[in-house]
Order: sequence, then C-alpha cells, then structure tokens
Amino acid sequence: MKIGIPLALLSAVLFGASTPLAKILLGDASPWTVAGLLYLGSGAGLAIVYISRRILRLPAAEAPLRRADIGWLAAVIAAGGVAGPVFLMFGLTRTDATNASLLLNLEGLATMGIAWLAFRENVDRRLLAGASAILAGAALLSWQGGAALDWGAILIAAACLAWGIDNNLTRKLSAADPVQIAMLKGLCAGSVNILLAWAQGAAFPAAGTILAACVVGFLGYGVSLVLFVLGLRHLGTARTGAYFSLAPFIGALLSVVLLHEPMTIRLLAAGTLMGIGLWLHLTERHEHEHAHQPLEHEHRHTHDDHHGHTHDPNDPEGEPHSHWHRHRPMVHRHAHFPDMHHRHGH
Repeated sequence: MKIGIPLALLSAVLFGASTPLAKILLGDASPWTVAGLLYLGSGAGLAIVYISRRILRLPAAEAPLRRADIGWLAAVIAAGGVAGPVFLMFGLTRTDATNASLLLNLEGLATMGIAWLAFRENVDRRLLAGASAILAGAALLSWQGGAALDWGAILIAAACLAWGIDNNLTRKLSAADPVQIAMLKGLCAGSVNILLAWAQGAAFPAAGTILAACVVGFLGYGVSLVLFVLGLRHLGTARTGAYFSLAPFIGALLSVVLLHEPMTIRLLAAGTLMGIGLWLHLTERHEHEHAHQPLEHEHRHTHDDHHGHTHDPNDPEGEPHSHWHRHRPMVHRHAHFPDMHHRHGH
C-alpha cells in the first residue's frame, strides 16, 4: 500500500511538467499534431523498453494482457489517448498554461466521482471535502465575471472528464504489464491523432519540435502512465486520482518559471483551495475489520499476508513473480485502500 503513494506522486510530477512544455510546443505545431506526437513519443519510448526486456530475456514478473482485455484497452485508448489530449491541446491555445495546469485538478475529481458513483468504490467524507475544495478552485479559475465562462477552461475540463473515464477503465487492466498497456495506448492513440491532424491539413513541424514532443510524451505520458497503473494496484482508482492531483501544481509552478506568466490573486486563491483539497487527500487513513472473499486472478506479487498460496511445479521461481493464483477467505484488520484485493463493501 505504502509504495502506491510515491508511485502516484511521481506519476503526477511527470505529467504536471508536460503541460507547460506542451504549451511551448504549440507555438510550432497544431494542437492535433502535438497531441499525436506526445503519444507517439510515449509509445515509441516504451516499445524500446518492452523490446529490450525481451532481447535481454529479463524475468517476466508482470502478467501479460489477455484477449478479454482488448475491449477495455480500446476504450482506454479512445477516451484517454485520443479525446483527452486533443481537448487539452485546444484548451491550451485558449488559456494560460498556469490556469490550465491548475484546472487539471479536475481530472482527479472526475476520476474519484466516476469511481464512487459508477464503480461503487469507497469514498469517505475527507475525500469528498478535498474534492469540494478542488472544485471550488477550478470554478474560480473558470469564471470570468458575470455569466461568462472561459472556453479554454471548458475544453480542459472536457479533457479531465475523458481522462477520468480513462483512469477508471484502466483499473480493469491494472493487474497486467503496465509497460505493455502504456506502449499500446501511446502507439495507437498517437497514430490516430497524427492521421486526424493530417486530415485537417496540419503542416508537419520541424525535426527539433518532433524530437522535443516525443521526449516530453515519453516522460510525461508514457512513464507517467506506467507509474499511474502501478499506483492503481495499490491505492484503487479514487485515491490514485487524488494523489495525482499534485500534477497541476507542478505544471503551474513551471508555467510561472518557464513562461513568465503572472501570479495573480485569483490564481493564488484557486491554488490555495486546491492545495487544501490535496492535503485532505494525502492525510487520509482508512482502517477497519474486513473480509476477503475467495478470489482467483493473475498479477505481479510477493508472498505477503494476502498471498499465502502454494505453487505448482510450473509456476515461476523467485519474487516478485506473476502467475494465476487463488486467495483463500480471510478476515483481518489493517490500514488499506481499495486496491485489487480490497474492493469490499462498507
């Protein structure tokens, strides 16, 4: 459980840094082209990692994607790989990178809301209070006085909704190899967005812009997604999304430093509200007696309190490892999050 928190936070740092860098790239390429290059860079970089592991014959400690996962993966690519980045890039053309970075807090809110309402994941009052503070900060950034709304903010909110759907669907795949998931998402989503950009008559950018976008995409989208999937295993969807709320603050800070954008009173007030929300999420503790029902699945694991099973002769040696295994019924009490082993009712 504890390892899930730094994984989710590092994922947030990498993604948060990508927002102001993407804003810079938009000066040399169309929004659709940048969205495509970011994901192509993500997929290509992770493909090198994936192929290198096979060439070096490193132990396969992760469970591979199965045929039953294809439908979920396609939905993840459509929502998070195609719709989300395109909305974000068009939103960035209409608003400051600092505002956009803080508005990305809505992704954690959307992730949590969908996990709670659609997938019945446990969300307590502390998480709801934090979500309310984040929503108040986002509303403050989006309002321009009177009845006017910032269309850039609305497009970024749409991106956050798409990524919230993506994050919840990715939970269905979180037991599988995160490098394989992120690689396929990057290659497929990047190709689709590049083709859409060409169909719209977008010009191909200079080689330097292409390389920069691919590097930003590999770190900010590819490596970040791998870490996010690993976080999902340990924290569940709502909590991983809550910790991921650090990303907007990283983006806002870099926007001020790199792009010399102004530090306004409204920005400081919104950042304070969102910071309170993030603090409430980070200081949550959830502990009670709970029952584990019999469960059979496959994922990377070590033999801890939840993995006391025996092995067949053909199961891999050494730890961590991955193989199909059965969990016996158990009742105990400890601090936990709704990870893949703690999706019980309350």
